[in-house]
Amino acid sequence: MPTFTALPTDVARAYQAGAPDAFGHPPERATSDGHGNPCRHCLREIPAGADMLILAHKPFEGTHPYAEIGPIFLCAAACPQGSGADQPEVLKTAPDYLLKGYGPHDRIVYGTGGVVATDAMQARIAEIFADPEVAYIHVRSARNNCYQARVDRDD
Repeated sequence: MPTFTALPTDVARAYQAGAPDAFGHPPERATSDGHGNPCRHCLREIPAGADMLILAHKPFEGTHPYAEIGPIFLCAAACPQGSGADQPEVLKTAPDYLLKGYGPHDRIVYGTGGVVATDAMQARIAEIFADPEVAYIHVRSARNNCYQARVDRDD
């Protein structure tokens, strides 16, 4: 089974320590209301009353036309990295998500992108990975295009 992969721990810890975001700004600090604030590192909803970070993140190395930058939330305190074959609960809270397949050079594999119902996500991931050109998949918000998590092949 493919693996849902959260933001790498070293990246999360750097942001939590105040490292600049993709635009060179320190992460903003806020308090979670407990709804709609999924942490991209632990892949859990940030609990109501907990401190959180809001920042611009680019889930790619380098700059190129496909290196999208967007807002993400992180727990302000250190949290364990969430990953695994099971679709995380935080990726079951919206009615649908945007999935896009990328090749090994971080370019979108055309024809793989689309909004998919949450309960059909696993099946669509399998369909996208049937294309041998796809190296990994990004899961994004279908409404705001915010990066949620990466899905990696199991092979």
